[in-house]
Amino acid sequence: MQSLAGPFAVAAGLLVLGGASKARRPDSTVRALGAAGARVPAALVRLFGAAEVAIGISAVLVGGRLPGALVAASYAGFTAFVAVALRRRTPLASCGCFGRPDTPPTATHLAIIAAGTAVAGWAAVDPLPGIPAVLADPTGGGVPLLALVGLGLWLAYLALAVLPTVRGGTVAAMSRLEAP
Repeated sequence: MQSLAGPFAVAAGLLVLGGASKARRPDSTVRALGAAGARVPAALVRLFGAAEVAIGISAVLVGGRLPGALVAASYAGFTAFVAVALRRRTPLASCGCFGRPDTPPTATHLAIIAAGTAVAGWAAVDPLPGIPAVLADPTGGGVPLLALVGLGLWLAYLALAVLPTVRGGTVAAMSRLEAP
């Protein structure tokens, strides 16, 4: 289903951003995994981050069944981790997705990555073309698609990395205003 090409490109793009962040700054992910009971060295987090970058780039540029399946598997792992952390109320200052502190997992986070799992799973079953093939389409739909993918990527990043900090800051600020 070609209509999922945009959401799939967003999911793959997030994988690239998150992987690059983890490869550069693995400590937040190491701490998040440690809080969940998994002792993982920083070197392994960097390696997985680099793998996420490679998987995401291949999904965006080449498309197809294998990249779709690899993106789906990555997102399934993220979804499981965040779901378990939320269910257990694991005290995480960060989920480690973007290698930054103070971006705790939220229900919104879980919904976005679960949607990424579903879209990528569909792309594994019904392979999607890479963005270059979409841009080469003579109908001219590629450029608007590319703009919408960029917008979707930006909005998803904001929802995952910025919204949790804004919500916490807003609650804290409101508490201070209400205090006598």
